[in-house]
Amino acid sequence: MASSTSGTQVRASHILIKHEGSRRKASWKDPDGRVIKNTTRDSAVSQLKAIREDIVSGKAKFEDVASRVSDCSSAKRGGDLVLELNRDVSLVCRLIAFEGRNACYSKSSLYTTDVIGPFGRGQMQKPFEETTFSLKVGEISEIVDTDSGAHIILRTG
Repeated sequence: MASSTSGTQVRASHILIKHEGSRRKASWKDPDGRVIKNTTRDSAVSQLKAIREDIVSGKAKFEDVASRVSDCSSAKRGGDLVLELNRDVSLVCRLIAFEGRNACYSKSSLYTTDVIGPFGRGQMQKPFEETTFSLKVGEISEIVDTDSGAHIILRTG
């Protein structure tokens, strides 16, 4: 299996653990951010390393762990990211591969994260994008740091 560095779009699942350095210190499982604000980056990384080891060794399934542990709302889909629109910007416009339409969402109308299909270059935070494009389909990344927190990424397409 070759990586798709020349491909235009990828699909991925991920497990995100937010920490005190994350840009948004709240999540679906910690709406007030009490746990996140008290989680160090080192602690988040340690948790993810143990999780990754369990997944790679076959002790756990990525989707199951993601649905329980991930701070991203993609947890409800077993970590399937597809494309999560960023709520931190005031206006998000993306081409939706659904009926070939463009759509824009204002921050006020985009309270929950919307899923709009596989993502291409320039649509995700750079470290996340670069790692995902470098992975082979079925491969799991090492720890990836972004402004959102610490991740492990599974390339799914």
